[in-house]
Amino acid sequence: MRDFSSSEHSALAGSLLLAHPAMSDGNFRRSVVLLSAHDENGAMGVVLNRPLGKNLGQLDPAFALTKLADVPLYQGGPVETARLMLCGWRFHPDGSGFQLMFGIDPDKALHLLDTDSVHLRGFMGYSGWSAGQLEEELKRQTWVISALRPDTFGTPDQRLWSNLLGSLAPEWKLLANEPDDPTLN
Repeated sequence: MRDFSSSEHSALAGSLLLAHPAMSDGNFRRSVVLLSAHDENGAMGVVLNRPLGKNLGQLDPAFALTKLADVPLYQGGPVETARLMLCGWRFHPDGSGFQLMFGIDPDKALHLLDTDSVHLRGFMGYSGWSAGQLEEELKRQTWVISALRPDTFGTPDQRLWSNLLGSLAPEWKLLANEPDDPTLN
């Protein structure tokens, strides 16, 4: 088992947290959280697989006549759910890494839309952990840590959690594909 000491805190920023299959918390059941920050003060991220079925143009008329109108909206987590946060990301074409842009202002987001490799999403709310809280959850094996991969954002939302978890090991694949209701097995 991995020891989550303070020297490893920043190593988790940019990683994915996959909810353990036994997690029953409705906010995070079968969720995939992209961590944007993790240090001695806590952690923050957004849930990637909770689409709201709306876009920015439907949320706010100020976006309706801009290029941002079609940016999809997601439920980012249970903290400040009325707050809109624009996020963008891109994998460098040469495979050298990943760039995460969190809390982008609308003008910057408009500029980024003209960049071919940037993907934008709007998130209502975010996921947050106070100092030491995420480390305790990791010790209790509430979360499974996964590296971020270029295909993460191309996977349909309803399959993202099971595909990522199932790719880690055969035993995770078995758990990831269990139905919610075991009588349907």
